[in-house]
Order: sequence, then C-alpha cells, then structure tokens
Amino acid sequence: MFNKKTFINFLSICAICTAGSVSAQSIIEIEPLRPIPQSTPLPLSTFEPEPRSIPIYVPPPEKLKSTGYCNSFLAPAMQNIIKRYGGGWGILVQRLDNGETIYHYNADKHFIPASNMKILTTAAALQRINLSTTISANKSLKEWVKVTNLRSNNYYANVLLKRLGGGRVAKKTLTNLGINPRGFHFADGSGLSRRNIATPRTLVDTLRVMYSDRNRDIFFTSLPTAGVSGTLRNRMKKTSAQGVVHAKTGTLRGVRALSGYLDHRQYGTLIFSILANAPNQSGTALVKAIDQMVLTLNRTSNCQ
Repeated sequence: MFNKKTFINFLSICAICTAGSVSAQSIIEIEPLRPIPQSTPLPLSTFEPEPRSIPIYVPPPEKLKSTGYCNSFLAPAMQNIIKRYGGGWGILVQRLDNGETIYHYNADKHFIPASNMKILTTAAALQRINLSTTISANKSLKEWVKVTNLRSNNYYANVLLKRLGGGRVAKKTLTNLGINPRGFHFADGSGLSRRNIATPRTLVDTLRVMYSDRNRDIFFTSLPTAGVSGTLRNRMKKTSAQGVVHAKTGTLRGVRALSGYLDHRQYGTLIFSILANAPNQSGTALVKAIDQMVLTLNRTSNCQ
C-alpha cells in the first residue's frame, strides 16, 4: 500500500504526465540549500555533488488515457511545472534538422548556468587546441574533455580555459563560430563562479554548432547519458528518457541546469537548454522539475 508521501508524489506526476514507464523514475536528491548572498565565497569543489536517487512512482501506460502531448498542450504543461516549483527559468528547445523552436521561455535572458559553462569551455577548447596535445598528467585533449563534461570536473575545466588563454580568447573563439557574444560571459571555465552568465539560446546555439563540428564525436560522447553515465546516471532511470538524453548538468546553490540533446522518436534530435535560478527553492525540487520537463518534451507529438 502507498503511504501518504508516495500518494502525493503519484498525484504530482499525473498532473503533468500523460505517459510513463512501468517502474520508478530516479531523481537525484541533493540536500536542500539555503539562499546565500552574492558576496559569500563558495567552497571550491572538484566535482558536482555526488547524487543519490529518490524513487518516484510513474504509472504504467495502461493506466493512462493517452501516450503523449500534442504540441498545443506542451506550453501549458511546461508552464504548469514552472508554476508548481517557482523560481526563475530560462528554456529553449529546437529541432536539430530545421531549427524549428518547439518551446521557449526567457530564451534570451541571462542566467547563472553553473556547470553548463563547461559546454562553452570544451567547445572552445576543441576549436583551438590540437587533439593530440597533452594537457596534464599525460592526458590528451580528448581525455581531458571527457572527464570535464562526463564527471563535471571543475579543475579540468579551469585548466582548459587557462590553456585557451582565458575567457577573452574563449569568447572570441565561440563568437567566430557564430555564437552571440552578448549571450554569455566567462568568469571561469567550470561554472563555479556566480559571475558566469549565459542564455539558453547561447547554449543551444553552441550545441548546434558542435553537433556538426569536426570534433563532434569527442564532444558528444563526453556528455552524460540519462540513466546510464556520468552525472546523469541516477536521473530519469527506467523512463522513456533513459538512454536518449545526452546532456550536461549544472549545480550550484539555488541553481540547477541541464542542456544537451534528446533523441526524439518523431522530431529526430532535439537540442534543449533548461536553466533554473531559484535561491529559495531546494536543489531536489529543481532537479525534479527539470527531469519532468525533459520527460514532457520526450512525450510531445505533432498529433497529425
């Protein structure tokens, strides 16, 4: 029998989902964090916090009346999640093949991106540093990029930015790729500083460029996969998103982010960026909200 807490979780999932998986959805639990003033120094950690999963019941398809969202219901479903969890959100979802925008919300607003800055750092590094270059400890650029994104290693990211010549060089490199220079600012390479800024559009544009880049495979395989690897290994397990979402996580106090690619059954590859800045909300709640948004996107259909 379900206890009260389990039953409430069930109702909250049903409120936005119209399809699901037979078993539990794993959501990362990170200890609730209190808002801190901008001037308070942050502890310099090497990795993002180690996750532990929270099982959340997702009803099987036979318990639901339909198998997905039509496009016309996507915006209300996403807004419902934003309203439920609160905070400041920036979201952009586009098709890779033709650039069609599937959903947007504050797509050109600046947010603290946390470790999503590593997307920009590694993209710039793959343009300017030779693949055979040994960065440190006998590791090649390819190995360095993989550890930077897959394990979200802050030290590796900051070393990369230094090897690039700093934030100005990295910014110029990305601008030469067609990324709007007004859409981002490097304070460091890792995303630990709250003086980093980026818009969802900047991240989506960078992900689009890198998908067709000569070093695409190195960049793509460095991204964690939902329910499988890296910092996403315990998220969206045993759901429709497992194995089809390849994205970079981001974690700071009051900040959660997820940007990457979703292999959609109807639209092909979707590029998305979801940035949440909510100092009065727990990290656990923000992660749940982001994962629910991704599941909602994965169930979207044009219904034609």
